[in-house]
Amino acid sequence: MIVTHLSKLVVHAPELGLRKSCLAFFLAALAFLVLTPPTHAAKIDDQFRAWLQNDLWPEAKAKGISKATFDTAFDGIKPNLKLPDLVMPGEKPKTPQKQHQAEFGSPGAYFAEKTVRAVTSGGRAREAANASTLAAIEKRYGVPGEILLAIWGRETGFGAAKMPYDAFEVLGTKAFMSTKKDFFRTELLAALEIVQRGLAPVGAMKSSWAGALGQPQFMPTSFLKHAVAFDGGRPDIWNSTPDVLASIANYLVHYGWVRGRGWGFEVTVPQGVSCSLEGPDQGKKISQWAAMGIERVGGKAFPASEMKAQGFLLMPAGRSGPAFIATPNFYVLKEYNTSDLYALFIGHGADRIAHGDQNFAGSWGPVGDLHRSDIAALQRALEAKGYDVGSADGLPGFKTRRSIGKWQEKNGQAATCFPDASLVAALK
Repeated sequence: MIVTHLSKLVVHAPELGLRKSCLAFFLAALAFLVLTPPTHAAKIDDQFRAWLQNDLWPEAKAKGISKATFDTAFDGIKPNLKLPDLVMPGEKPKTPQKQHQAEFGSPGAYFAEKTVRAVTSGGRAREAANASTLAAIEKRYGVPGEILLAIWGRETGFGAAKMPYDAFEVLGTKAFMSTKKDFFRTELLAALEIVQRGLAPVGAMKSSWAGALGQPQFMPTSFLKHAVAFDGGRPDIWNSTPDVLASIANYLVHYGWVRGRGWGFEVTVPQGVSCSLEGPDQGKKISQWAAMGIERVGGKAFPASEMKAQGFLLMPAGRSGPAFIATPNFYVLKEYNTSDLYALFIGHGADRIAHGDQNFAGSWGPVGDLHRSDIAALQRALEAKGYDVGSADGLPGFKTRRSIGKWQEKNGQAATCFPDASLVAALK
């Protein structure tokens, strides 16, 4: 509209001076249009500030957050529109097509030797340097030092991974406009409480892109519940190694870590034992698993102290990968990250820190050539037939794996307990 009216003005002006002045104004207007940034981001910034003051502040105040803390935390903060899983104000969430179509990789890829060795070699290097601290933590909490080192190494490379984000920028953005607003609002209020209670200054609140804090990668609510000042003062999970390690131990104890037990054992499972017996709700005494013919790899016997204790069959790739008898502590590790592979990585890494770099005896077969959308379709088909797959998310967790095994057995097939192309086609 501006350009159209100005062009008419230039064409019809009778005097040269007027023509020149109008042309100059016209060019200036064009420059303004070209050089001025879009108002979209500015509008979102304004909406964000209004949300902070009119929506978040009243709740923060009711929870005991002072205006000084609130204003300091959000001083200069704007929404970071580069973060994932955002929903622009007034828009509906979009289907994550890329993730939905992503190829599901073989579980074996999670245990690439380079990745595992970085954790195990780094863990051993730090085990001696922190021996007295690790011994004191194990005495208090009952969690072996190797487990703590494996988590520390996996989460942030023993603190080498930098936390480049302002936690209030990340959590504020996500509480305002993410697909999980309620979750991040709770975490944002917890972050404000951390500062209000003097547990960390605003400037120290550095996080990952997801808002996880410090070297253990605690969300703010976890910080409030589990962070420990093991070397005195206030808990510092950004800079204090004793605090980092003790806080991880305290977290695991909170979720039920059993003192004196490990995470599990690699085993061989006879063909006569169904892989559909997998899962934390199908536990048996380890002596019962042994009576079924399940043996530890390498000819080792199960410890006598474990025989009367409960164990659980774990087959992350069904019949196409290593098998394990897991203890309840394995599922405590899953509280840190709700993934069988993550918990297995930590347990395996801890074993290698303690006993040397020996890989799994079992090998990972050629699985993982499907898209997540294929697996999700398979899950929906099994659900329609009455099977409990957990959720149709395209990830073959233990409920999906054992449901596959049960369907295969019911239909006269050898149970593999893992999705493949022929299975997807058969269930369509």
